[in-house]
Amino acid sequence: MHSVYVTGTDTGAGKTFASVALLHALRRDGARVVGMKPVASGSEPTPAGWRNADALDLIAASDPQPDYALVNPYALPEPTAPQIAAALAGVDVRLDVLVAAYRQLAAQADAVVVEGVGGWMAPLADGLDQADLVRALDLPVVLVVGLRLGCLSHARLTARAVVADGCRLQGWLAQEVEPGFDVAGYLPLLERALGGPPLACIRHGADVRTVRLAQD
Repeated sequence: MHSVYVTGTDTGAGKTFASVALLHALRRDGARVVGMKPVASGSEPTPAGWRNADALDLIAASDPQPDYALVNPYALPEPTAPQIAAALAGVDVRLDVLVAAYRQLAAQADAVVVEGVGGWMAPLADGLDQADLVRALDLPVVLVVGLRLGCLSHARLTARAVVADGCRLQGWLAQEVEPGFDVAGYLPLLERALGGPPLACIRHGADVRTVRLAQD
C-alpha cells in the first residue's frame, strides 16, 4: 500500500472519477486513504472560502476526511489552466507548501491519492511542473487514459514523458469518456503500448463506488 500520483492523457480524461474510484477500491481493502488535489482551478466562493468541486469529491471519498486546506492548498477561482488562474488571482504556488500539506495528509492515512491537473505537461504554476512535485514526493504515477479518438497517441506520449522526467509509471486506468467508443478495439493496442493491461477499465456511467482494480 503506497501513495500514488494520478495524471491523465489530457483535460477531461476522467482523473477525478478515477481517483475517487481508487479511493473507494482501497478503502474496500480496509485501508485508510485520503485524496489530494494540490492545485485546482475553477473554484466557487463559499462562507468557508474558495472550494473546488473535484477536491470536494476527493474528500467525500476519503477516510478519514481531512481539512480542505490540506487536500487543496491552492483553490484558484478561474476555470482555466492553473498557470493562468494563479496569475489572475495573484497567487504564488509554492512547492514547499504542497509538500508540507501532503506530509500532513500522509501522516493521517495509509496512502494518499494525489490528483494532478490537466495532462502531464500542464504546469502547476510558472516554473513548477507536475514532475517537480512527483519527484519531491517520490510518488509512482498512475495514468488515466481517456478512451476516445487520439487516445493511443496521447497515452504513448504521456508515458514517454513521465519516464523521461525521471518518474515511475506504475500503471494505467482505462476511462471510457465517450459512450459507444471502440473500447475492445483500442484496449489491446494500449496494453502493448503501455506494457500491460489496465489496473481497471472504467465504463461510461459506472458506479464510482464499485469499480474493481485488477488486484482486487
